Amino acid sequence: MKSLILAGAASLALAMPALADITVQEAYARSAMPGAKTGAAFMVIANSGDEDDRLVSVASDAAARVELHTHKDEGNGVMKMVHVEEGFVIPAQGEHVLQRGGDHVMFMGLTAPFEQGSTVAVTLSFEKAGDVEVEIPVDLERQPEHGSHGDMSN
Repeated sequence: MKSLILAGAASLALAMPALADITVQEAYARSAMPGAKTGAAFMVIANSGDEDDRLVSVASDAAARVELHTHKDEGNGVMKMVHVEEGFVIPAQGEHVLQRGGDHVMFMGLTAPFEQGSTVAVTLSFEKAGDVEVEIPVDLERQPEHGSHGDMSN
């Protein structure tokens, strides 16, 4: 009986999401202007695990709809923002950067304006790590950065 309980506990432990493998860094949210009905969030998602994971969806009460988006080059200098239904791969022992002009979290139909210094509660859902809840600071004043992750604000 004791070995059966230990085996059950071990299999449960292996089935639990590896939350410690996923970390979110350098996160911030912004809207283009005060009173805007849309906003976006940017961050670096790191995976210290030995297997790739995938950010598959995002949720927040801050907007009527929250989606994973990217920009697609339509040619002739035209960029189109598109919903990425399959999500973003977070490579094992690597990271994926959500940045202005690239992959990002899109908020549509904001329930309240994004205000400088406030935070936005967001749930990031991963295939393997499960749900990761983050409080993302609103930074309407953030300027383009040139750092270790490239241009974080095109």
